[in-house]
Amino acid sequence: MAVVTQYVVVRDGEEKMTFTTKAEADAHDKMLDMVDGLLPLLERSETITDEKMLEDLAVFLAREREHVLIALGAKKPAKKKNSKPADVPAK
Repeated sequence: MAVVTQYVVVRDGEEKMTFTTKAEADAHDKMLDMVDGLLPLLERSETITDEKMLEDLAVFLAREREHVLIALGAKKPAKKKNSKPADVPAK
């Protein structure tokens, strides 16, 4: 018999997702916290009235938080590492 450790994210008594690592479960829980924070803000805009669309947009923004922060100017984009061309022997 195998023993399997699972981490379950539960919100409002409802099981949301199961993960194999605590880090993944914590990251998902943090993302859900962001969704909870974004929903009231998005509802105030009154541009989207469909509840499912509001939640989908909040989830998208939470998942893409790094890009959102960059777009808002709150964070600078990560610098890309320059790959140096291989040394070409002189002829």
